[in-house]
Amino acid sequence: MKKILIALLLIGFLPYTQAQNSVIKSPDQNLSVELSLKNGIPNYAVTYKGKQILEDSPLGLKTNVGDFSKDLSFVDIKLSDIEKSYTQNRIKKSDIHYVAKEAVCTYENTQKQKIFITIRVSNNNIALKYALPQFGETACCIIEKEATGFKFPQFTTTFLTPQATPMIGWKRTKPSYEEEYVADEPIGTPSKYGVGYTFPGLFHVGDNGWALVSETGVSSLYCGSKLSEGTKDGLYTVAFPEEGENNGIGNAQPAIALPGETPWRTITVGDNLKPIVETTIPFDVVEPLYEPSTDYKFGRSTWSWIMWQDNSVNYDDQIKYIDLAAAMGYEYVLIDGLWDKQIGYDRMPSLFKYAQSKGVDVFLWYNSNGYWNDAPQGAKQKMSNSVARKKEMKWLQSLGVKGLKVDFFGGDKQETMKLYEDILSDANEYGLMIIFHGCTLPRGWERMYPNYVGSEAVLASENLIFTQHANDTEAYNASLHPFIRNAVGAMEFGPVLLNKRHNKTNDGGQTRKTTDIFQIATAVLFQSPVQMFAIAPNNLTDCADFVIDFMKKVPTTWDETVFIDGYPGKYCVLARRHNNEWYVVGINAQKEPLKLKVNLPMLTSSKVAIYSDTKDRKPQLEEKSIKNNKEVSLLIQPEGGIILTNK
Repeated sequence: MKKILIALLLIGFLPYTQAQNSVIKSPDQNLSVELSLKNGIPNYAVTYKGKQILEDSPLGLKTNVGDFSKDLSFVDIKLSDIEKSYTQNRIKKSDIHYVAKEAVCTYENTQKQKIFITIRVSNNNIALKYALPQFGETACCIIEKEATGFKFPQFTTTFLTPQATPMIGWKRTKPSYEEEYVADEPIGTPSKYGVGYTFPGLFHVGDNGWALVSETGVSSLYCGSKLSEGTKDGLYTVAFPEEGENNGIGNAQPAIALPGETPWRTITVGDNLKPIVETTIPFDVVEPLYEPSTDYKFGRSTWSWIMWQDNSVNYDDQIKYIDLAAAMGYEYVLIDGLWDKQIGYDRMPSLFKYAQSKGVDVFLWYNSNGYWNDAPQGAKQKMSNSVARKKEMKWLQSLGVKGLKVDFFGGDKQETMKLYEDILSDANEYGLMIIFHGCTLPRGWERMYPNYVGSEAVLASENLIFTQHANDTEAYNASLHPFIRNAVGAMEFGPVLLNKRHNKTNDGGQTRKTTDIFQIATAVLFQSPVQMFAIAPNNLTDCADFVIDFMKKVPTTWDETVFIDGYPGKYCVLARRHNNEWYVVGINAQKEPLKLKVNLPMLTSSKVAIYSDTKDRKPQLEEKSIKNNKEVSLLIQPEGGIILTNK
């Protein structure tokens, strides 16, 4: 028996003497998930390198056809190895090799109804989901509650952003995942609105390590979920949307056909932040839902609205931004909301044709609004039902439009997830890419939907135009995103605001607090395969030439991402590779200069261009050589940035 246990341990599975208790270990043996059944309730606990990350945390579902959260009996466990390789052109790396240990645990309730709990453990990542069979003639059910919990030790601190209550905010458009994060908050602190927190959530488990909690694989077959309010003893559970979301339309509780399953809940774990920033777990456990209808091309875009606002969505100003895109060598221009009234449907074909004559393709803005908010911008009622949507998309395809930006969703119900999927799948039929704004978190969508490009789901660049507070906290917020929001999916932020003042003439409005190098560093720091950059025509002459040259050359797709150093809310340094070109970027959110010594093996034995800030916050460009195996000293000014590239 002892030899059998040792052999099982070596391959990553260690059943206890009691059949209902098992330990699943990652291939590298560092991450362990211990499954147990206590008083009829399935639990799991997580350790990393022997240190506790999650204490006993509940598992299970409660449905309208049976309760699978208590009074359960263990039936069996099936163990297997998972291994796959895939390529993906829209995430933080292009070639991924996924290896995991999988356990499928079967339990039954007092009515002898079975539930299957699948847990996958890869190096630094855990993914779990539930499946239910058909029960006799019962072929569907409503999931009334999910018991899945995450119970952290008392000394844990949190990096969370609250879920907004339904139908609040501008024109009743929330929740739209645009709330502020609070860093290093004590476990169990009540959220701002009292309805829990949006995924993902980052947890600092003291000296034991870090955990990023999220979900993936959400389609029209389920709702988007969130984290509940935390209890004082450190327990957060999976919670469903609020009843009032999307104007009360649709059920807050998801329904599934039987046999059926839930999306994956994911936990990324490490004793440092490197696995958090580099994780690909949102994509590792999902598969494409349909084939691309065309070869979608990603790239850079200009857009007038961010700096010139609503009045700029007129024919003449759009010509100026098309010309800006052409001058920068960008692939796209985004024509924002109100084009249907301020330009008009009749004039749009000639505008598209002008852009195409300049080598620039078009993204066009739409309001998702059917009956769930009061947002006035048009075009409206074109994306909210299939008849209008297909007619519009056919027209756009005939004119060579390449993508849409669809805004103002405001909810996570299954009904809303169906709308996201319908827009994506219809758009693919017409060769159109999709960006979502005023929207939910993407949950594995880059892999699931081949024409999906990115989602806002963050307090993005438009807020820098609206409030000085957003500018005062810009560096702080930017230093959070690589560790939390952007760690799990493309973040369509609209970065790189090079105006000193945020208005059309660069002499009024809100005042930017960050440096030019900070701004261009976010072109790399923030990952999204189509970047709507916030540069303006005047920047061609009022910014340093080398700053504009950098923005002309910066790519938007990456083959590799490497975390170098950082702490959320303070600073971040990471490296991304596009083909053979490396970009190492850093930002400093603190009020004092930051001095670091880092190893940059990707840049050794090469001449490196270094973009940095002088003491008086002016941009500068130097060229140096980095010798093999030598630490590199970095100096990043307050609210400043640094970039090193071998390009």
